[in-house]
Formats: sequence, C-alpha cells, structure tokens
Amino acid sequence: MTADPLTVTFSKLGWLALAAIIGALYPSDASAEELVTFNSAPYRLGHIQERLARERGETPKAPVSIEGYLSKPEGDGPFPAIVYLHGCGGLSRGARTRMADLLTGWGYVSLAADSFSTRGIKDACTPQMPDREADALGALSYLSKLPFVDARRIAVVGASQGGFVALQLGSTNSIPRAGVYDIPEDLNFKAAVAYYPKCNVATDELSLPTLIMIGELDDWSSASDCERFMKRGAGRGAPVDLIIYPGAYHDFNVPTLVEGRIMFGHWLKYDEDAATRSVRAMRDFLAEQLSH
Repeated sequence: MTADPLTVTFSKLGWLALAAIIGALYPSDASAEELVTFNSAPYRLGHIQERLARERGETPKAPVSIEGYLSKPEGDGPFPAIVYLHGCGGLSRGARTRMADLLTGWGYVSLAADSFSTRGIKDACTPQMPDREADALGALSYLSKLPFVDARRIAVVGASQGGFVALQLGSTNSIPRAGVYDIPEDLNFKAAVAYYPKCNVATDELSLPTLIMIGELDDWSSASDCERFMKRGAGRGAPVDLIIYPGAYHDFNVPTLVEGRIMFGHWLKYDEDAATRSVRAMRDFLAEQLSH
C-alpha cells in the first residue's frame, strides 16, 4: 500500500500506453472487472403505512435495480471495500477503471455504482437527481454479504455529485441511522472521501471520518464553502480533513481534461500535481481508517 501515484503527462500518451504504465506502477493481482447488479436500498415502511397500503390495495414498488462494476484483489480475503460514486455526468469507463486499479492495487475490493444506466439517465447535472444515497446504501448492503468482504471496513469515495452524496451519508442526521431505508441498523460506512463536493449540503457535524479534497479555483463546487463548513464543525463529530489544492479547478484528477473545457458554464481542467497529491492523500487516509 505504498506505491507512488502516477505522474505522467496524459496528453502525450494513448490509452493503451496509459494502461500499460498503470499496470507497471501499480503492481496488482486484481481480478477482472465484473458487471453486477444490486437493488437500491428501499424505503422502510412502518406498520401503519403498510396497513394503509393494504387497505388501498397498493402493492410495494419493485426495487430499483442498479448496475455496478466489481473488482477485487486476488485471494480469499476478507478485504476492506470501497463504494465509488460517480459525478453528475455519469460513470465513464476511464473513471471506473482508474479507480478500480488504484483501489485493488492497495488491497481493497472496489464497487463502482452506476446510478444512471438502468434509469435511462444521460446526466443529472441539474438540481434534480435520482436517490443516490439509496444507491450507495444498496451497494453497501451488497458488499456486506460477499464472503470476501469485511463488512466492518467499507468506505465510500465520491467525486463531484458523488462527493456531495458521500458528505450527505456522513452527516449526523444520516439516513441509515434515521431508519428511513430498509437496511440493517448496524450497517454503515466506516469512512468517506469526497472529491470536490458541494460542502454546503453537509450538516455542521459529520458522523464518519471524512477526507475532502477540492481545487482552490473550483467554480462549480466552492472551496470557500468547504472552509466555512470546517469552521462551523471545528471540534465536533468525527474527524474531517480538508485539502485545498492551489490553482486547481473542478475535475482536477480527470486526465482527459488536460486542455480543459466548459461544462454547464463551469471550467473543468486536469491538474497533474493536484491529482498526484490527492491519490497519495486518499491512499493514506483509507489505510488509516480501514486498517482495523
């Protein structure tokens, strides 16, 4: 779990060469990616709600089926595991394979949850989005039942909108403990990593140890909002680390954005230094939080 992160100029490399370099720098015995399905966590109905539904002749809605991409290190485990939550543009193949290569190389099972494909959603970069907290909890429940996963050591890593969801899951009014979703009451994530989230969605106090990483010049999420969040929650709840990368924009760890581009009026640009440092920070944080 001490491999140095990738530091190459992606604009000069084709994806085949990039894959070869990743394989060399992250020696891993990870098994091949597997497409799996699991149910988004359903709402928990109380006895009165169930009785009223029966009286009205209503039947429970079928659970929403979600696709995910599962990767694991070789061996029997049990291994700690990570649920990866994509941004509002959907789950790209590049993002999921980069994350899986990192995580399995560090000894984690990786499950990248695709909240859009089975719902027929192209993107959700507007205020309306599906119930992604339910998807994350469904992924958590799915992983907890696998024989090669240690259910006590599962973390969530999210980027952009996925980071937003990771912060919501860690808020002190977090839905798992509120009993809104039908999952075991003692099942929860152990830690969270949020890449460039909107920090104003979180409560002032988090229940999960959390690492937040954001670019100083991010004009989609706001580094200053994250700084204000840290001041409000100082000394309360679970430990939270905030890293702000000078000169970096939104999506600073996406290597296809070397030249930068505008999306929904926001500037997205890869930053090699910030990306490299964020990989190290995530590696060290997960190692500390999931070591026992």
